[in-house]
Amino acid sequence: MNHSQINRRQVLSGMAAAAATAAASPVFGQQPITLRLHQMLPPQATIPARALAPWAQKVEAESGGRIKVQLFHAMQLGGAPVQLFDQARDGVVDFTWTVLGYTPGRFPKTEVFELPFITARAEASSRAIHAYVEKFAADEFASVKLLAVHTHGPGLFHTKQPVTGLESLRGMKIRGGSRIINNMLTKLGATPVGMPVPAVTEALSKGVIDGTTIPWEVTPALKVAELVKNHTTFAGRDGLYTQTFAFSMNKASYEKLPADLKKVIDANSGIETAAMFGRAMDEGDVVGRQIAERAGNNIVALDGAETQRWRRTAGTVETDWIKEVGSKGINGAQLASEARALIARYS
Repeated sequence: MNHSQINRRQVLSGMAAAAATAAASPVFGQQPITLRLHQMLPPQATIPARALAPWAQKVEAESGGRIKVQLFHAMQLGGAPVQLFDQARDGVVDFTWTVLGYTPGRFPKTEVFELPFITARAEASSRAIHAYVEKFAADEFASVKLLAVHTHGPGLFHTKQPVTGLESLRGMKIRGGSRIINNMLTKLGATPVGMPVPAVTEALSKGVIDGTTIPWEVTPALKVAELVKNHTTFAGRDGLYTQTFAFSMNKASYEKLPADLKKVIDANSGIETAAMFGRAMDEGDVVGRQIAERAGNNIVALDGAETQRWRRTAGTVETDWIKEVGSKGINGAQLASEARALIARYS
């Protein structure tokens, strides 16, 4: 075989390889756009497993493979949970999912959904909060492309010693996930200990806290039903509290996409996406409770009269919040009324 034949064969094999690569690409000659999604929980937790992964698969499928979403769990890309919103804002990553309460005072209008005994099931309250933010608090998310804002289901206590009434909570060191929830814990007589949810497992096992406020859905990922044997629920539709979450995209990452791929992102944003996240939370609540029941844990159900005492005691949290946001020129009483109306509408 002479030199020119070798060269020709190399060129032809190179062209064949290039053609094969192009054929494997979503559109001839076009590389998929890889977007990175960063969040704080292990991959088996409810939202990563039942919302973020299915969302990523749906976006990839609807883009014909032209968008590839890489999921990074448990802060794999660095930083702390409190920095996640800014990681999306600043373009450190393309998407983040995070708890809004981790940055106290930054989302004052959205905080209304954290007030005690305001919400119940997550799917309904996630529709409500997304509609509320679009109407009353869009300015708080102007620095990102907001894909969805949602809540978890009814918040409750998970403690080493049983909480059977207000008196038994007094003096207990309880983890709270936001400023509003910590204020509520103080009013109820507990000693609040603020920390992001991934820190709960170690804090419980080392005795830093006596218990935690979280919904059922996140208890399996944190092994809470193994670390504490008591769980306290409340009478009536509403949980003790909820927390609020944002699924955000970097604005520049969105703007760089071609128009048809922007449409794919838009189709997977908004109130139905918020509802999907809420639905995952509701399904996770069922699983988390079942695990505690199978472990033979003690589930305390406070009756209507005792729950009413908690409602009265915790009610001053709303008064405090209204006064505080009022100093920023925000009509808190009106916003609380609007939030309740939307929760009622979607429930």
